[in-house]
Amino acid sequence: MTPWVRNCGVRVLAVGPERAVSLVLEAALRADRDPEARPGVVAHLCNAWTLACARSDPAYAAVLERGDLPFADGTPLVWFARLAGSDVRRRVYGPDLVLDVADAGRMLRVRHYLLGGTPETVVALRAALDRHAPGLEVVGFESPPFGPLSDADLSDIAERIVSSGATVVWVGLGTPQQDIVVDRLRNSVPAVLVPVGAAFDFISGNRRQAPRWVQRCGLEWLFRLSVEPRRLWRRYVLGIPNYVAGSLIDLVAARGRPHLHDGGVPQELLD
Repeated sequence: MTPWVRNCGVRVLAVGPERAVSLVLEAALRADRDPEARPGVVAHLCNAWTLACARSDPAYAAVLERGDLPFADGTPLVWFARLAGSDVRRRVYGPDLVLDVADAGRMLRVRHYLLGGTPETVVALRAALDRHAPGLEVVGFESPPFGPLSDADLSDIAERIVSSGATVVWVGLGTPQQDIVVDRLRNSVPAVLVPVGAAFDFISGNRRQAPRWVQRCGLEWLFRLSVEPRRLWRRYVLGIPNYVAGSLIDLVAARGRPHLHDGGVPQELLD
């Protein structure tokens, strides 16, 4: 069984990157075996900012809670899971998840769709993926208009994804919009839908990634804040205290040690 823990009231899977890759691939193969299956599988990447947003917005918290594979894309979430008794040691980092699934999925004929970013970014992303994993099947890509998407917009997007035959859809529209979009698409798209935030910009080379040692120390937020202070100050200055407060509430409610649960992944995803 796959363990999970509640952090800031949101269910988060206590698994590392290797297990996350296998879960995404298993769900993609299931979608390939049954292209008419509904709903699709949603894999959210949760970090301190997403959980802080969820604390302030019950509707957004419900979106995350409906996800099938809520991975821990944040070192503080890994620390919290270890406090709960998990042996997980590494977070599920969005850019690495994209690259690892792209690489491992070639032999399995996984078909990818790229949704998000600017037109230039998504073209550069596709080129970067082709270089990383030659033979990768990218069956579609598009850059939606900036801002909220209407029901008509999403209906058109869903139709294009289904027509492409994609089994994994990578979504880079920013938090919280990307999580809301995949939640709205899941009933129309028989694929794995994975919102991966800034991964499009990182993989395409549009933005600098924090060094690995900085990420391991849980200081990626400080690096990113130093690079983009005007865009990200609110996320970190307001989000981190909100996340810490929510985590402390969970700890107090659990009398100092949160509980690690079993069975975090619906069994039908693994059949």
